[in-house]
Amino acid sequence: MSEHPTRKSFAARPADPERWIKAANSPSREGDAAGFTARLTIDVTPDQRARIKIAAFRRGQTVADMLRDLLAREFPPSTEGDQS
Repeated sequence: MSEHPTRKSFAARPADPERWIKAANSPSREGDAAGFTARLTIDVTPDQRARIKIAAFRRGQTVADMLRDLLAREFPPSTEGDQS
């Protein structure tokens, strides 16, 4: 029998996590921060998910846009001297 070739699994961790995380800081093709997105996965209850979706619908926004706005308000860009 022949051996199967070694293959990285779908969820394999990167060899250099710092470089992998900092890759998101690369400039976008359009030159602005809105041109680049990174996926973030969180676990919420089905009830929370439903409330979030209803709130986004009532505001006439997508869930992604609404949550990006919320995160931007809660976590504004830090300044150079900011230690918080």
